[in-house]
Amino acid sequence: MTQTILITGGSGFVGQALSQTLINSPGYKVVQAVRRTAGPSAAREVYIGDIDVHTSWEEAIKGVQAVIHVAARVHVMRDEANDPLAEFRKVNVAGTLNLARQAVAAGVKRFIFISSIKVNGEGSATGKPYTVNDVPAPIDAYGISKMEAEQGLRQIAEETGIEVVIIRPPLVYGPGVKANFLSMMRWVHKGIPLPLGAINNSRSLVSLDNLVDLILTCIDHPAAANQTFLVSDGEDLSTAELLRRVGAALGKPARLLPVPPKLLEFGASLLGKKAVAQRLLGSLQVDISHTCNALGWKPPVTVDEALAKTARFYLEKQR
Repeated sequence: MTQTILITGGSGFVGQALSQTLINSPGYKVVQAVRRTAGPSAAREVYIGDIDVHTSWEEAIKGVQAVIHVAARVHVMRDEANDPLAEFRKVNVAGTLNLARQAVAAGVKRFIFISSIKVNGEGSATGKPYTVNDVPAPIDAYGISKMEAEQGLRQIAEETGIEVVIIRPPLVYGPGVKANFLSMMRWVHKGIPLPLGAINNSRSLVSLDNLVDLILTCIDHPAAANQTFLVSDGEDLSTAELLRRVGAALGKPARLLPVPPKLLEFGASLLGKKAVAQRLLGSLQVDISHTCNALGWKPPVTVDEALAKTARFYLEKQR
């Protein structure tokens, strides 16, 4: 039996990959809710304007069996809004819950919400990874909004019977990745010396392929209903080791200088870059044992395979 799946954020980094994988998988029809066209696609595109409490999903949600809600107001490094939390809440909380209520009214069976590991917090103690049972401790406005959306979705599920699945990824990378990961690749590719050779932290990442595979598993798996899942590649890396592996994938060995972490922390503090320092120097590990055990799932792609694929895409774009 063919299922029709609505994907929000269908033109984004995760949404495009997810849509294409579903289109190429038997048994699925895809509806993409987009704010801009992603180009020629076998999916049915429905233009959606701003996502908030007033958004109408009637055209997009008609005949849909499952919703995968990827669209969000994402983490903003230099947020110029007067009240950033209020802006995040408009999209990530009110917009999400509005979509979920309309999904219930349309008879949708399952609602998969792509949340964030920021619901757990900004960093874990080394050797003590975040687990699905941890009390949420978000720090920034983005993480708080994702936590509140999760809470609202669970309440809707209790009241209506719609099955809610929550997935909290850490940093997602893969072909077409942007932001900090792309900057890191550029530094390594250009041979810029980086003072990160002495960093011995542990961080969890998830490749685009592994995240998409887990999302697909959650569409039909009976054990996924009303569960929260953490996801990663299953191998944690220090910042230094990640840079070395990126260099190997690019064919350009990373030039790493062994500067003491305390000195880097002090310099970052003077420059007002504490948040950047936390991501480069601190640990953030996630325990995916609940995900693997509940779903019989394991990441199908290794870190090195995913980095090689990401590097090939990057190098092709440089030509």
